[in-house]
Amino acid sequence: MTTTADLLIEIGTEELPPKTLNKLSAALTEHFCNSLKEAGISYNDVTTYSSPRRLALMISDVTEFQADQQVEKRGPAVKAAFDKEGNPSKAAMGFARSCGVEFDQLQQIETDKGAYLNFKQEIKGSASRDLVADMLTKALAALPIAKRMRWGDSDTEFVRPVHWVVFLLGNDVVDAEILGIKTGRESRGHRFHHPETISISTPADYAPALKQGYVLVDQQERRATIADQAKASAASIGGEAVIDEDLLDEVTNLVEWPMAVDGCFGAEFLEVPQECLISSMQDHQKYFPVVDANGNLMPHFITISNIQSSDPSVVRDGNERVIRPRFSDAAFFWQQDCKVPLASHREATKKIVFQQKLGTLFEKTERVSQLAGHIATALGENADHATRAAQLCKCDLASDMVNEFSDLQGIMGRYYALKDGEPESVAYAIEEQYKPGFAGDDIPAYMTGKILSLSDKLDTILGIFAIGQKPTGTKDPFALRRAALGVLRIIIEGDLSLDLRELLTFAAGNLQDKVDATAAVEDTYQYIMERLRAYYQDQNVGMDVVDAVSALNIHSPIDFDHRVKAVNTFKELPEAVPLAAANKRIANILKKLDKTPDTTINAHLFVEAQESALNEAIALQQNKVAPLLANNAYTDALSSLAAIRPEVDAFFDGVMIMSDDEALKNNRLALLTSLRGLFLQVADLSSLQGA
Repeated sequence: MTTTADLLIEIGTEELPPKTLNKLSAALTEHFCNSLKEAGISYNDVTTYSSPRRLALMISDVTEFQADQQVEKRGPAVKAAFDKEGNPSKAAMGFARSCGVEFDQLQQIETDKGAYLNFKQEIKGSASRDLVADMLTKALAALPIAKRMRWGDSDTEFVRPVHWVVFLLGNDVVDAEILGIKTGRESRGHRFHHPETISISTPADYAPALKQGYVLVDQQERRATIADQAKASAASIGGEAVIDEDLLDEVTNLVEWPMAVDGCFGAEFLEVPQECLISSMQDHQKYFPVVDANGNLMPHFITISNIQSSDPSVVRDGNERVIRPRFSDAAFFWQQDCKVPLASHREATKKIVFQQKLGTLFEKTERVSQLAGHIATALGENADHATRAAQLCKCDLASDMVNEFSDLQGIMGRYYALKDGEPESVAYAIEEQYKPGFAGDDIPAYMTGKILSLSDKLDTILGIFAIGQKPTGTKDPFALRRAALGVLRIIIEGDLSLDLRELLTFAAGNLQDKVDATAAVEDTYQYIMERLRAYYQDQNVGMDVVDAVSALNIHSPIDFDHRVKAVNTFKELPEAVPLAAANKRIANILKKLDKTPDTTINAHLFVEAQESALNEAIALQQNKVAPLLANNAYTDALSSLAAIRPEVDAFFDGVMIMSDDEALKNNRLALLTSLRGLFLQVADLSSLQGA
């Protein structure tokens, strides 16, 4: 009977970096568990623990021994295993030595290629206790630590100095030295509430014992506790806590025994744009802001303390004293920036380099303004607003507020533009130029914002491609993948009828005084369009549908999207598979021809009734789908074309296409070319799976 035991590992350290703690914890679990699997040691559940002062994991039902292994090696052929005197050859003796046995301990095995020397041995599995220490050492060495620290006079390196290591298998300590520390069962509680050691009897006792020591070692439990406390604290003062997920993760990794404390600040600071105050609270102080039912910032915040104070007012007062100078700085920056028009910062952008070979931000905005005006004109929108927004879009980067709070770029531009009396569409476009900024983010709401964002992204992507710095598999410093997907989303979801290749060609002209971008237009175009695969994959659209439309080399992403949706709908029809198969058959026939067949159909050459029927059906569908295609009603067009299936099936069943009569053959090929041309007006259905 296989015996098992729970395994507990805890690495106790100085305070770990909160933004990388989750990654370190996950990597430790992954590397160690992979080692168990590779060694043939089975286990059941894995529970990962972490806190600011520890990385830990508990693995249940670890087998006492690794599985036995069958080792089998094949040696030289038997005919080569003996010399002329019948003695073992050098090759045979070398094989025996490599197996660690005498020659007479080898066996022979028959194969379809003849007889060979063979060695087979069963190796008993080692005790798990003797293997796990080395596995842990290797797992710790493999952690993604950007810069390792040394401490004391030791050569040991880790992300932070290590003070204790708990290593239990069942009730017993796994005797080892890990990161220069002798393993044991002694953990530590909260640094202030329970600085004494805590003896862990068994792995199952770990989390409850730590809780007695004022440590919520379960990261998910601690995270949920913080969120619940913040919400309750905000509700108690009539508000709602703004809980940013990234901030929640960071705060979770800053405390071991969370205690929410509410604080307040002077209402006069609410005259500053609330985004500035929220940014200061979240980024600098790690506070959760509080808003009212309408989403307006209230003069309150929630901080998460790492101690259970007997007098929370002391904690509250301390945090309120800290936040006042921060807010005073924000108010000062706001007042200073408001003294000058936003446009006055354009001169400063001449000294801010966008990219060495592509020039300054001023030069970039000049290019973007030309492209934005071009796009606005093409769409019949306000070109003056588009060019004005482009000229102002980077000005706030030279403001005092954005210099202090970089995450407010665009947002502050919108505030300053509105203050200056710029049109609303111009002001909001300055903020929306960065949208969509992440997966799931909204595209710009204003048309001017769509145009500006599109222009800025296209200029960046083409420019970087033109100077030879397009993304590689691992490096994308200018976030071109995200920008390319943003371009597609804005055009498709914004329903903008634009020719992407034409826009890139226009943008290349704007770059001519910096770099010859004309040669990069095609690569850039293909790169952007290739992002459509990921876009439709997220919508559960089959790649065969995307391939069917890609075959037509459509330059307009919105037109591409209409066709994809039409083909995706068509795939659900019962006629889809046979018609796709017919298109594939026609494509294969035409591909084998030495030259493209004449498309002129001569009805006088029809011999079979099926030829006439198909010709009439094609003519009927040409008349039906022409107005539909003119209005981009591709779904209706394919639905109509599905009705031609009976004539297509009958033609292939009853007509010999490659007739010996050259005239008949060419006429039938012309008929098939015409049929295929009908469908190619929407997509190449031969690409569909099942065809």
